[in-house]
Amino acid sequence: MNQELVGQVKANLILAHDADDELIANLVAAATSYATAYQHLPGDYYETREMPGSTRQAIVMLASHFYESRDGSTAGFWSDKPDAAKAMWAAVNTLLRLEREWKV
Repeated sequence: MNQELVGQVKANLILAHDADDELIANLVAAATSYATAYQHLPGDYYETREMPGSTRQAIVMLASHFYESRDGSTAGFWSDKPDAAKAMWAAVNTLLRLEREWKV
C-alpha cells in the first residue's frame, strides 16, 4: 500500500479518520493501474521509478473521484454535476498524457 498516496487522497477528501484507509488504498491501486495503462507503461512501473507530479495529481484526483462515487454510479457528490465528472476525467487524462509513452 502506498501510504503517501493514501495520505494525499485523504487530505484531498478532507478525511481525518482511518476507517476507510483500506478502501482508499484499493482505490489508489485502481487509479494507479488506470494511469499506467493509459500511459502505456508496465503495471509495476512506479514501484521502481519516481512518480512525476502530474501523474501523482491524476491518481489523487481519480482515487478521490472513485471514493466520492463509490456507490457505483454518478450519484453522491456528482449527482447534479455530470459536467463536473466529465471535466474531472478530462483533467486526469490530460495530466496522464504528459508522461505517456507514445507508441506507433
